Amino acid sequence: MKIAIAGATGQLGQLVIDALLRRGADPAQLVAIGRNPEKLEPLAGQGLQTRVADYNVEADLVTALEGVDKLLLISGSEVGQRATQHENVIAAAQRVNVKLIAYTSIANALTGNMKLAQEHIATEHLLAASGIDYVLLRNGWYTENYTDQLLGYLNSGVVLGAAGNGKISAATRADYAEAAAAVLLSDGEEAGKIYELGGDKPFTLSQLAGAVGAAAGQDVAYQDMDPEKLVEIYTESGVPAVFADILVDTDLRIQEGALEVHSGDLAQLIGRAPTSLGKAIKDALAR
Repeated sequence: MKIAIAGATGQLGQLVIDALLRRGADPAQLVAIGRNPEKLEPLAGQGLQTRVADYNVEADLVTALEGVDKLLLISGSEVGQRATQHENVIAAAQRVNVKLIAYTSIANALTGNMKLAQEHIATEHLLAASGIDYVLLRNGWYTENYTDQLLGYLNSGVVLGAAGNGKISAATRADYAEAAAAVLLSDGEEAGKIYELGGDKPFTLSQLAGAVGAAAGQDVAYQDMDPEKLVEIYTESGVPAVFADILVDTDLRIQEGALEVHSGDLAQLIGRAPTSLGKAIKDALAR
């Protein structure tokens, strides 16, 4: 059974490969697909097959997917281009008879009304029309979306947002990777399953600020912002305008429950409680 990871050199992809190997996968049966040959070299050193392909070039993807049984399609990072890129991957998978595609979508994709979900919904529709068996890994928010900003929070003493008291079921990238590995290695029937994935203990941005402050031993407060003002702050700090708008829209949808998950799917797949917010913050501060 040959398993391919598309987007293998990204942060999530590398963690998925780590999880697959920990779970006993034969590295010779794993295919790491990425667009940068240099980044693929360490994976080849671990015994994986490596193949160079870009989501924008269907012909290269066809070659990269030859002989693959299961494919993890990790969503692309280029917002606005992802639906077309994913269509290329799916079309290539059709041409070489890939049997199962697992796709990293977003939590509550069809009901959350997030701008960020639009390309994920389009991809889910492409999968449904493809004739290929597929499973949806609807990942919630990454805890790293916040822990990567710890220095900013601590320097300013403020967490800015527009999410009000909305709750976020965030989980670490490593936990989502572990879930993907569990699905890819499952002997059960995964086709048609939809996993709504997120942490077990949803938190507000005010609770995030409190947890950051407690871990660092200083005061950190949450400041709820006017959405338009928050877009301005993001763009002035160098965030592209389109993405700044998506970030603030996500906060507004968080108020409506778009990133709150109560399925228990993540804990079930990884066989333990997801990493807590407090531990994730402490680990990030230690680094």
